[in-house]
Amino acid sequence: MSEEEPNLVTSSKSQSVAVDGYPFSINIFRLERDKTWTLEVVDCDGTSHVWDDEFSSDKDARDEALRVLEAEGAVAFMRGSNVIPFE
Repeated sequence: MSEEEPNLVTSSKSQSVAVDGYPFSINIFRLERDKTWTLEVVDCDGTSHVWDDEFSSDKDARDEALRVLEAEGAVAFMRGSNVIPFE
């Protein structure tokens, strides 16, 4: 008997924002069977930044993304020094 893959639930709190004139996508999601939410911010170059921490609510995840974007600015996300390339 094979177990079905769980559905991915995308939060209605996911949104697009502009920071310092650059577009960012805030993606908040969880697996259907999970209780915690995962936060991903995608910058204007399409680079994905995923938080290690999980969040108890989608609102908490969104608030954290907005807080960090405001506090650190767009350039902090767009530095190549914080990106691990896939090989």
